[in-house]
Amino acid sequence: MSNTSIRAVLFDFGGVVTTSPFDAFHRYEQQRNLPDGFIQAINRANPDNNAWARFERGELTAQAFDEAFARESRSAGHEVRGLDVVGLVYGRVRPSMLNAIKLCRGKFITACLTNNFRERHLLADGSNQADTAATDREWREALDLFDQVIESSRVGVRKPETAFFELACRKLAIEPVEAVFLDDLGTNLKPARAMGMHTIKVADPDEALAQLGAALGMDFRAGC
Repeated sequence: MSNTSIRAVLFDFGGVVTTSPFDAFHRYEQQRNLPDGFIQAINRANPDNNAWARFERGELTAQAFDEAFARESRSAGHEVRGLDVVGLVYGRVRPSMLNAIKLCRGKFITACLTNNFRERHLLADGSNQADTAATDREWREALDLFDQVIESSRVGVRKPETAFFELACRKLAIEPVEAVFLDDLGTNLKPARAMGMHTIKVADPDEALAQLGAALGMDFRAGC
């Protein structure tokens, strides 16, 4: 049954609008004989103040992040340069999510709530420049569809910090209970849900869109 109180649909970007960076992390680990899940483990350690979190809040320059991530990964047993990892977040836009954003426009406030870093155009060693340029165009076109894009690196707070969601609600002039929020990480959904948002975890995009459709009383199947 749809929730008639919902006024805003909030989308995470990487792993929701785009394919998951975790797939790219896994390929990188395989190519370099790193333990499976090593990069995610680095990012889960001291999650509020590690190099990745500080970079997403805009507290570190690219060079400082590169060195800090290398120190953290070296301490965990395998050195990985931070700038090698940055290029791995360039996932491709999911057409089904793009379709959903377009269908929501005009009916609901739409916003992208993303943890990111200011220096986005940093490529991992060996990255294909043409592929990255194409992906960057896709990203810009997708981001242009939103009424607002709220970026951690620009506002100085990040998911899952409650302050990030409070700021988003203020910018959108909504109450938390008036929003549905899609993210691929349960840690990001938990504080939003505690505030009163309707939350949807994106593991399978089609299933997530079915849940969104049920919440909004819409059908997000392509062509519907």
